[in-house]
Amino acid sequence: MKKLFLLTAIAGVFAFSSVSAQSKKDPAMNGAKLSVGAEFALPMGDLKDVSKLGFGGSLVYIAPIADDLKFTASAGYINFSGKDFTFMGQQLPKVNFATIPVKAGLRYYFVENFYGAAELGAAFGTKGRGTAFAYSPGIGMEFPVADKSSVDLGVRYEGWSKNGTSSFIGIRAAFNFGL
Repeated sequence: MKKLFLLTAIAGVFAFSSVSAQSKKDPAMNGAKLSVGAEFALPMGDLKDVSKLGFGGSLVYIAPIADDLKFTASAGYINFSGKDFTFMGQQLPKVNFATIPVKAGLRYYFVENFYGAAELGAAFGTKGRGTAFAYSPGIGMEFPVADKSSVDLGVRYEGWSKNGTSSFIGIRAAFNFGL
């Protein structure tokens, strides 16, 4: 009886090892990808006082480094609508402005479709607004829709530091194309 139990246990270990060694990942979650997405920015702090909702688009290149770790490089365009602003009793005109964030970072997949991300880079302001240091931690989820394609939904905090910090909560809806 002991020998039968021992043989069953050993066979179970080999069977489990064989199953674990096989890749269970969806093909849409593997390989390099190009992601095209719509961006929405909900201003926070001082930015909230002078701006309404921001909107724009972004392009992200995603390349695998290890099983659950991927490199990202992104560029985008976000336009903020100005709102009425009073400073020291004076009514100031609405000021719309746009920024072009360019960042690089990492995505770590906690499970097959759910990831945490962090990016660093620069935010280039249009109309002479200068350049700021950009950083953005966030989370997201990918939903496979074809062999090498997926829908990517993410949310992040993004800050731009230059003589103070402008920040917002970013929401991104994108389509990832496998390369």
